[in-house]
Amino acid sequence: MGKIALLFAMIFMPAVSMAIVPEPVQPLAPVSKELKKQLIGTPVYLQIFKEERTLELYGKIGNEYRLLDSYRICNFSGGLGPKQRQGDFKSPEGFYTVTQRQLKPDSRFYRAINIGFPNEYDRQQGYDGKYLMIHGDCVSVGCYAMTNAYMDEIFTYVNAALRNGQSEISVSIYPFRMTESNMQRHRNSYFAAFWKQLQPGYAWFVEHRQPPNVSVNSGKYVLNGSPVMNDQSAPAGSLFALTKTK
Repeated sequence: MGKIALLFAMIFMPAVSMAIVPEPVQPLAPVSKELKKQLIGTPVYLQIFKEERTLELYGKIGNEYRLLDSYRICNFSGGLGPKQRQGDFKSPEGFYTVTQRQLKPDSRFYRAINIGFPNEYDRQQGYDGKYLMIHGDCVSVGCYAMTNAYMDEIFTYVNAALRNGQSEISVSIYPFRMTESNMQRHRNSYFAAFWKQLQPGYAWFVEHRQPPNVSVNSGKYVLNGSPVMNDQSAPAGSLFALTKTK
C-alpha cells in the first residue's frame, strides 16, 4: 500500500507543484522613516492601483525593491480601463517609463511627472493622447493627481534617482491588485482580456521584487522576453504563465 501511495505522489507531484502557486499578497509595511530618508538617490519604481486610489513608491535595497511609502491618489478620472483617445477623460493603465526630460518641476499643476503615454503598446492599438501626468493640485482630467505634499516627496525621489544614474524609471499602472480573486471579480469586464496581459507583470514583482522588464510585440505586452499568454491551463501568477512562449 505504501509503494502505491509513493508511486501516486511521484506521478502527481510535478503537476501539484505547478498548480499550487501562492496568490500575490498585499505588500509588506514600508521601511522605517530613518531608512527612507537615507534612500534618496537609490533607484526607484512606481506602482499605481486605480481601485485603491494608491500610488506606491519603491526603492532599491540590495537586489530587491522595498516599499518606501504609499500615497493616496487625490483624484483620477474615467474609472477602470485603459486610456484610448484624447478627450475620453480616462487615466492610463499599462507599463510606462520615465526619464529626466519627463519631469516638470514648474508645472502649472505644482510639479509633474509625464508618464509617457502613449507608449508603444498604446500606439499599436491606435490610442492617442498627450500630457498624461502624475502631478499635484489634486485635480484631474485624465492624470493622476496628488496633494502637493505627496507630490513633493514623490518628485524628490524620482528626480534624485534619475540624477544619480538611473536611466529610466518603470511605472506600472494597474486597475487593481491583480490577484486571482480580483481577476475573477472583474472577469466579465469589457477590459478583462487586456487585464490578463497586465497580471503577469504584477505577479513578477510580487515574486521577484524587481520591476518587470516589459516590451511590446505584435500589439501585445511581452514580459522579460516572452509573450504573455492567456493560457487558461496555466495558473495565473505561475512561472509557467510568466515564461511560456508561442
